[in-house]
Amino acid sequence: MPRGTAPSPITHHPSLSGLSNSTLTRLAKLGIASKFDLVLHLPLRYDDETRLYPISEAPAGHAVLVEGKVVKSDIKYRPRRQLVCHIEDGSGVLTLRFFNFYLSQMKQFAPGTRLRVFGEIRHGFFGPEMVHPRYRVVHGELPVSQSLTPVYPTTAGLAQDALRRLIERALADCDLTDTLPEALLAPLRLPLFRESVSFLHNPPPDVAQGELQERRHPAWRRIKFDELLAQQLSMRLHYKRRRAAGAPALKIRGTLARALLGQLPFELTRAQRKALAQIQHDLSRPYPMQRLLQGDVGSGKTAVAALAALQSVENGRQVAVMAPTEILAEQHYHKFEAWLANLGVDVTWLSGGLRKQDKQQALAKVAAGKAMIAVGTHALFQEEVRFHNLALAIIDEQHRFGVHQRLALRMKGTQTNMGAQPHQLMMSATPIPRTLAMSYYADLDVSVIDELPPGRTPVATKLVSEARRDEVIRRIRDACVAGSQAYWVCPLIEESEALQLKTALDTYEGLRNTFPELEVGLVHGRLRSEDKARVMRAFQDGAIQLLVATTVIEVGVDVPNATLMVIEHAERMGLSQLHQLRGRVGRSADRSTCILLYQNPLTEAARERLKIIFENHDGFEVARHDLRLRGPGELLGARQSGVPLLRFADLSSDVDLLEAARNVAETMLREHPAAVRAHLARWLGERHEYLKV
Repeated sequence: MPRGTAPSPITHHPSLSGLSNSTLTRLAKLGIASKFDLVLHLPLRYDDETRLYPISEAPAGHAVLVEGKVVKSDIKYRPRRQLVCHIEDGSGVLTLRFFNFYLSQMKQFAPGTRLRVFGEIRHGFFGPEMVHPRYRVVHGELPVSQSLTPVYPTTAGLAQDALRRLIERALADCDLTDTLPEALLAPLRLPLFRESVSFLHNPPPDVAQGELQERRHPAWRRIKFDELLAQQLSMRLHYKRRRAAGAPALKIRGTLARALLGQLPFELTRAQRKALAQIQHDLSRPYPMQRLLQGDVGSGKTAVAALAALQSVENGRQVAVMAPTEILAEQHYHKFEAWLANLGVDVTWLSGGLRKQDKQQALAKVAAGKAMIAVGTHALFQEEVRFHNLALAIIDEQHRFGVHQRLALRMKGTQTNMGAQPHQLMMSATPIPRTLAMSYYADLDVSVIDELPPGRTPVATKLVSEARRDEVIRRIRDACVAGSQAYWVCPLIEESEALQLKTALDTYEGLRNTFPELEVGLVHGRLRSEDKARVMRAFQDGAIQLLVATTVIEVGVDVPNATLMVIEHAERMGLSQLHQLRGRVGRSADRSTCILLYQNPLTEAARERLKIIFENHDGFEVARHDLRLRGPGELLGARQSGVPLLRFADLSSDVDLLEAARNVAETMLREHPAAVRAHLARWLGERHEYLKV
């Protein structure tokens, strides 16, 4: 595109017409549904077939291109069945070995046939050899390639040559006009889109291979920028669309909030006050709040949520508080009830485990508007639940709920507010790294509680080998005899919930026998709700000294007297899970310890995770490492439904491109709406429509 030309609107992607159903199925496995998807199907690596070596000069240990005439070929049976072919070019002889072959290949390798082969040369017993090289039969003159040969991600039944031909056709057929206006592209000092994709599919042999492989080349930077820009545009459009909807404007009255603050046994931290002010301001406006409240374990998010709920209550409007597990939801219910009962605010419990009569009573109170705050699990957005005038939905551990579940809860408010949407406050105790918040959470406003309440003592983390289990047992006994309480967390067994349950039961029986003088409790995911609640209450009341648990206690459990935690097989768990579990202790001024019991030998990945959790207590730092190790898809949880995941950009190394994309997105949305449509059509096709939820 000539400099200064406005981008042309791109309305659709050319279809993959004329291909067989089997080819279309294989392409679909690669996520390719249009010709433009082929353009963006970029190489994994490159082979250098631009230089033809004489056999005697071809360097060993490198993939090289050589050519020679077949001297002889036959099938050998020792040490295993293989097709062996010898070629020579006047300078030397090269042996080719094929362990997987067809008998028809024997005919191709008739003596005198010229073969051009590409592969890594190694020294064999009979001289230089290649194992399973790529080859072609040469007829007449065959010039060498003028560019590096791309090697693409592929699937069974779709050969590299066939994929290359499809991509070459797509590059010729598709509109590669720039979607970025010249005024925005020039300051970025990035190449044109057409130049970039053409270069990456056919790079010249003299390119700096390191820049290419590490995706630092300007052509790669342009592709990554465009991908980040598409994500920013779609998320900001999503944000603006919600801002255009109506919501109840909840005035800041403050009487109930002041009363609650007067009876709480602690003062809000500076960070809590700042977050609360942001939330109160949003709630007072006539369009839906979409705010994420994030903070480390124990930072006091629940108190801020309760104060936000009172703003809705003082305006005569209902609040729904939703959590992903019964343990966490019930914890919220008890806290809200204890804090708000004296203020005359009715808090109702609603979960799937309620008896029929209790459930009917709770549903009737919610429908009549007598229950101002309803607390529960996903039961809150079931069809039978009818709110009288829902104005605020508070969703804890929001990443564990899918887009459609959160949408269902929002619709509960739309039904009762004459089409206006309820405000949403989402909370997460899994701190979100800054780059993740800037990209995947660009459709939300974010408040951060980045300090712990005063009087909290940092948790000491110990790495202990399974061989020292007896020492850990003594530590537990000493702590409990001295009046403290402890957790023993059973190992995570992802392959089998039944096996995990058996391990928990075995551990429970073993520890009961080990500690006959202590009251030992057990809680796991398969327990009935009422049994789970009974065990947790006994632990909170101090009737149980040692609680054996699976990872169901990962979030929401608050027992200040529990000062010791043992996590068995800690090497099996992820960073965020270890950090969340560790946050169950250290909830008072007493010194607390988390013992990570690990089994040797450790893999390199497990060793690195344990080192990180041992060295870092700041949840944001732990989350930054987690993002580096696992990538964004794992950290987003169920939220990623409908969110365009990044294929090319790396949030840990491309921060400068992310920040540039954010700035360009704002300008494009304001000044270049046609370019926005063109860019989203190119990168997301129709997928950006899903973001409307």
